[in-house]
Amino acid sequence: MGAMDEQTAPPTTRRQARQAAAGSAKPDHFLPHIQGLRAIAVLLVVVYHFWPGRLSGGYIGVDVFFVISGFLITQQLTRQLERTDRIALPSFYAKRARRLLPAAIVVLVFASLATLFIMPLSSLTENVREILASTFYVENWALALNSVDYLAAANEPSLVQHYWSLSLEEQFYLFWPVLLLGASVFAVKVMKRRKWVGLIAVLAVVGVASFALSIFFTATDPAAAYFVTYTRVWEFAVGGALALLPRLRPTRAWQSNVLGYGGIAVVLACGYFFTASTPFPGYMAAIPVLGTAAIIVSHHREKPWDAGRVLSIRPVSFIGDISYSLYLWHWPLIIIAPYVPGWGLSTLNRVALFLFCFVIAWLTKRFIEDPARRWRFFVGRRPRVTMIGVVAAMAVSSLFVGAAWAVQQPKYDAEASQLASTLANPPDCFGAASGPTNGLTAVPAPCVNPALDGQIIPSPGFGNADRPEHPECLSTLNDATVRDCQFGSTAADAPQVALIGDSHAYALMDPFIAMAEKNGWHLTTYLKGGCPWTSTPMTGSDAFSQSCDTWRASLTEQLSAHTPFGAVFTAALVDRATASTSAEADTVAAGYSDAWQQVLGAGTPIVTIVDNPSWSDDPNKCLRTSAESSCTEPRSDALAAFDPLAIAASGAAAQGQPVTLLDFSNTYCSDTTCPAVVGGANVYRDPDHLTRTFAFTLEPFLSTAVASALAR
Repeated sequence: MGAMDEQTAPPTTRRQARQAAAGSAKPDHFLPHIQGLRAIAVLLVVVYHFWPGRLSGGYIGVDVFFVISGFLITQQLTRQLERTDRIALPSFYAKRARRLLPAAIVVLVFASLATLFIMPLSSLTENVREILASTFYVENWALALNSVDYLAAANEPSLVQHYWSLSLEEQFYLFWPVLLLGASVFAVKVMKRRKWVGLIAVLAVVGVASFALSIFFTATDPAAAYFVTYTRVWEFAVGGALALLPRLRPTRAWQSNVLGYGGIAVVLACGYFFTASTPFPGYMAAIPVLGTAAIIVSHHREKPWDAGRVLSIRPVSFIGDISYSLYLWHWPLIIIAPYVPGWGLSTLNRVALFLFCFVIAWLTKRFIEDPARRWRFFVGRRPRVTMIGVVAAMAVSSLFVGAAWAVQQPKYDAEASQLASTLANPPDCFGAASGPTNGLTAVPAPCVNPALDGQIIPSPGFGNADRPEHPECLSTLNDATVRDCQFGSTAADAPQVALIGDSHAYALMDPFIAMAEKNGWHLTTYLKGGCPWTSTPMTGSDAFSQSCDTWRASLTEQLSAHTPFGAVFTAALVDRATASTSAEADTVAAGYSDAWQQVLGAGTPIVTIVDNPSWSDDPNKCLRTSAESSCTEPRSDALAAFDPLAIAASGAAAQGQPVTLLDFSNTYCSDTTCPAVVGGANVYRDPDHLTRTFAFTLEPFLSTAVASALAR
């Protein structure tokens, strides 16, 4: 993305300009096909973000950029070492700043303004935090730290999440020159001036160590491994090796073409065949990295069909020229689009936005990137002047995001206060109270409160933030610890109730806490995101699957050691990938039934629930830009055709076991559609999790069912 040295710098004299226009007299290190490689990389990323289902592995485009950066920066620095035996660090850093910072700051300021005027209040915290992290080029570490939070992973991505790769590159630019300079000094003083041997040795050690860390952490902590610096350095080192070992370049055209076209095929195949489940950036990242390396060394461009020539044609080079700005702009525009009234992301709108990204990228390149790089005020002065400008630019970005926070945070607090007041004194017929239940605790239907007409509580701008209040009780991602949180009465004779399940059970946690406190129950929760209570092992070999299996084994031990509960409530997301047919659902249901026998055998009744509807996208986006009546999902799409929990519960009840099934499907949906708002209550905080507010409207019905189970 950001790597650009003298090989792509504009000619500095009229003679050079004329020669460049004629395609001659370019420096011997000029490699025009690198711009074509940049074009491939940025198109992989952009197409992946616009149409992830069509190009599921397009994320490997950033790895292509990392190899390019390692090659070009190492090439530039080693040329300087060869000429002067030193690296002018201040000059290098100033040049990087002039090249990269202006456009980056412009987009960050735009993101701050979008946070202020366009984005929902619920995104305020994430956007403010990540814009600041991106301003100081630590966004990759901010995301790595946040990746351990299962609920944070379910959030709408921030406007600047893509800055993680730019942050990682900047960190590379900071330490790589120092590393090469230190290796050069060591080689001269210790290795009898065998400078290049010392450079290659250090690069090899760093690269191998980083690759080993990448494999290890991808297996043990993949969410964080994707973002942290030390799991990616080896990709830059591969590019650096190409710069230090020029003999790797093929000498014959056919060799160059085999490598070039082969590398292109490998990179594109990775973009097409890799998916979100591919272990990345571990050993699998070596495939696109080596494919990129093959393209870089394929420099022959004498014939029109040579790979280097094909990658250098003007349309391809143009995309490479604007690749940095295109990368900067495409992501925030994608995130903002659904919140622009009347826009959305239909196929036609996506194509229009896709093309607009190229236009704004060219404008940014033409009027911001290029002028800033050549601005005499900085170029003609000492590097410290540029660094002062860097501090000023970062201060400007910080001021804009600070202003957005200062304006929006009081609104956020006011929404939270109003919502708390509503929950303390809910209006009549609010939420689930407005419609029929499964008949266990039926209310007259419909229950209509005219005062709720047109009301959406919480507001669409705040719905995503309306989540449970005890995140410490949810085991997240690769955390296999069983977090048994305790609530309610501490009396020795208090009825014992357990809440067990995944994030869909966690969505009901706060109502269960309220029920325990109101009814004198003692509540114990056992919750892990993405990990339902079943005996069926996870099918994957990744770190999350292993942590889930470990968590379930620990849960079994804890349930065995615990005094038998008076009642257990469990809920889980319907995984449609594993329960799309009746036979598949029966298999999943068997796992639930088997897990339940542990408590059913002790005489403990179980209460469970049919899963709530799932949407194709966050309904809050629709509610912010469209009429409430148009924000619906077809019932046949929203409700799973086969719910394994319901199958397991029905089977157990048929055998006379004390299992109660609650079904609020007719509360969520009419005969044909499922609305986003029921009885004035905003139902969903994302495509499949209930808002905390709507969960509380289910409390009377849940309480009756659990009380009946306790009375058995």
